[in-house]
Amino acid sequence: MSRRGWRGRMASIVVLALALCAGVSVSVGAWKIAEPGRAMTLPADHASHPDYKIEWWYYTGNVDTRDGRRLGFQVTFFRVGVDEQPASASRWALRDLYMAHFAVSDIAAAKFHVFDRLQRTGAGWAGAATDRLSVWNGDWSVRSNDDGSQQLHAVEKEKGLSLDVRLTNTGRWVAHGRDGYSQKGREVGNASHYYSLPRLTTNGTIAIEGQRYDVSGLTWMDHEFGSSVLEADQIGWDWFGLQLEDGRDLMLYQMRRRDGSIDPFSSGTLIARDGSTVHLSREDYTLQVLETWRSPATNATYPIRWRVTIPAQHLAFEVRAAMRDQELNTPHSTGVTYWEGAVDVAGDQNVRGRGYLELTGYNGVPLSDSLK
Repeated sequence: MSRRGWRGRMASIVVLALALCAGVSVSVGAWKIAEPGRAMTLPADHASHPDYKIEWWYYTGNVDTRDGRRLGFQVTFFRVGVDEQPASASRWALRDLYMAHFAVSDIAAAKFHVFDRLQRTGAGWAGAATDRLSVWNGDWSVRSNDDGSQQLHAVEKEKGLSLDVRLTNTGRWVAHGRDGYSQKGREVGNASHYYSLPRLTTNGTIAIEGQRYDVSGLTWMDHEFGSSVLEADQIGWDWFGLQLEDGRDLMLYQMRRRDGSIDPFSSGTLIARDGSTVHLSREDYTLQVLETWRSPATNATYPIRWRVTIPAQHLAFEVRAAMRDQELNTPHSTGVTYWEGAVDVAGDQNVRGRGYLELTGYNGVPLSDSLK
């Protein structure tokens, strides 16, 4: 079978695999579900957790070249379990599928470059180590260095696009929800184990159309693992990962429901300069849409400017897309169309910052339906 034919077949399989976790009561068989009481431990939990059905390592960054040209990037690695105990012991037995997304936002040029991949383990085409941080999909990878930093690498030679950056932690990390247990819905097991490294010092190179640039800035890392995605009445989410100039970081997300309401399990985390955290429940913040953008490619309409208010923390600011078109269409991997891109923060009391915004379920098909 040709690689193109194989990819087509794998795309059908991955949609089926994701459907097993979306829009239905959680039924995981031998797969482990996320439960409260599990302590998050780093760096051990950077590694893969194959007992869980779904896992992702998410990197979003805002960097500048030496001459001040701003770039945003996203590199995401997904693992989806298909068969926890394959009947065959062959290395070609389909236990897990690995998908990856790679995007670069060239803000000054208003150009968005996006690529996606789908692989299986097989001959080492993709995988994730269980004893250390080492995740790869072809020549896209993230690995831990001996000094505890991370090396993030992705290349698309035919397009002249590449990324190779070193990510150094400032010593800060945060376990979201209750000690890393992040409840996403009413049903038992509709949760994940979720932590972030929100402020990774970033240095390296990015090449665009063959032109290589030295870059520096900040990257946000998310790592989640569990065995469910969305409940039937949840159509998508809006996620904010923001790094403020005063040293604070903020993660917020809201789950949207079919009836137009916001799911009460939406939440967030405010991280102080000293690393201490404040858990935010749905009642602690408001997210107001101020502006939308309609994609000429898909006709999906996305909210790209927001007013964020957290009264008890005396925070009020706007989040605005650094450029409008940062829509990802991923036909070669997850098959999901969504918006994710670099944003700017500006608000009251001289609040300033940068970050990333992710918007799912806006292409006219609820995300839980699109995964069926």
